[in-house]
Amino acid sequence: MKSRASVATWSYVLLSWWTRLSMTGRSRHRLRIRRSVVRTPCSWSVRNSTRDYRVNIRNHVTVSTNEIEKEELITDWTPKPLVDDVVQSHHPALRPHIVSSKAGKFIEVDGQPCLNMATHNYLGLQGNEDIEASAIKTLKKYGVGSCGPRGFYGTVDVHLDLEEKLAQFMKMEEAVVYSYGFSTIASAIPAYAKRGDILFVDCKVNFAIQKGLDASRSRIHYFKHNDMDDLERLLKQQAELDRKNPSKAQIMRRFLIVEGIYMNSGKICPLPHLIELKKKYKLRIFIDENISFGTLGKHGRGVSEYFNIPVDEIDLIVSSMEWALATIGGFCVGSSFIVEHQRLSGLGYCFSASLPPLLATAGTTALSLMEKDPSMFETLQTQCRYVQKAFSSLSEFNLEGDEDSPVKHLYLKNNYNNSEEELILLNKIVDHCIENGLALVTSAYLNDVEKFVPRESIRLTVNRMLTASEIDKAVIVLHDACTSDPLLQKRDIPA
Repeated sequence: MKSRASVATWSYVLLSWWTRLSMTGRSRHRLRIRRSVVRTPCSWSVRNSTRDYRVNIRNHVTVSTNEIEKEELITDWTPKPLVDDVVQSHHPALRPHIVSSKAGKFIEVDGQPCLNMATHNYLGLQGNEDIEASAIKTLKKYGVGSCGPRGFYGTVDVHLDLEEKLAQFMKMEEAVVYSYGFSTIASAIPAYAKRGDILFVDCKVNFAIQKGLDASRSRIHYFKHNDMDDLERLLKQQAELDRKNPSKAQIMRRFLIVEGIYMNSGKICPLPHLIELKKKYKLRIFIDENISFGTLGKHGRGVSEYFNIPVDEIDLIVSSMEWALATIGGFCVGSSFIVEHQRLSGLGYCFSASLPPLLATAGTTALSLMEKDPSMFETLQTQCRYVQKAFSSLSEFNLEGDEDSPVKHLYLKNNYNNSEEELILLNKIVDHCIENGLALVTSAYLNDVEKFVPRESIRLTVNRMLTASEIDKAVIVLHDACTSDPLLQKRDIPA
């Protein structure tokens, strides 16, 4: 109360001063009241055209601010650095590998031709001549970008053609296309799940799903990776709470969110068990099929076809087009009632510029190639099984991932004191492999942001263009990289 009274008193003094100046014909002097940058706890500054005053409200002192004091303030001020000092000098971001070719079966890294087991070119469509020709034709007709979101003059006929083609391919009622793969699942989740809802989520979901969970503001329960017993334990606990509070349970929606193939483990979700729990506990199930789309099933339709489960059992299928289809963007497929809701509620759909037309045409052409030659999926799965068998023979690593998955992880067998030490060794192994003609990458995670940070690993990707002899050679290169590193030998890893 005392401080408020002081402010009111001085406000009255300043107002009286201004009135006096106006009455004496000095109203041409413009007065400004502003917060002072001087280090007084509660100060006001009054300035006219000739002099600058600083009034300290607590001490009732008026001081003239001259140029010397201003210079002292500037001299004493130390700006905060925009970027903190780099502590991890070995961080991969500080020494990136330079790619100077298309990321096809072979890739040129740091000037070295390499067999590519690093990028997600599962079907080998990257650099396909038919896809490139259709994209160039569309580029000449429509230009580069659509210059607007889908709902604001950003929709072109090729977008509608792609959505229709995706819905037909997946045997669903409707599809919606996003301009960026990451934003697809990150927008789809909060479009349906809101505050007060409850989400049951696998603990190893990818970072895009985690961002969607944050945006939903829902209550989240994580269950152990692919552990159906742990999931049912959580569902039983929730069912017991619902019986105690039926009015709240009646308005609460429940979602189950999983991946078809998990990026962070390479494992396939147990979809039949998930569908059983969905029916038993009345859940809505969303599946992120970034990896499984175009890789699993007789026709590449994903994990539902792989387990021979009708697609209408799944509420929403979400996938990126940036891997199997060799283009950019993402899509959601489901019933018209569910998908149409995203056209007004999907943030990535409503507020992002639409997918460039040439990329939409590339996606349509890739789908046509997949329909024309379904044998590519069988070939890919054969190579995935061969990679599983060949790399399992490495005594220096533990291989994780299902045999039909095109993404697998290699973990060092020995335990290390911390992830930083392990990452240094893995990067040395990757560098050695690149120097000897094998392109690999270490898995990358945001340690300070992600909910559950997986262990450091080398991530393998498989494409259908690989041959058995090339895979065998890759195993030899990786083995030599481990045995040539003195740090690994010091750990007494068996040869």
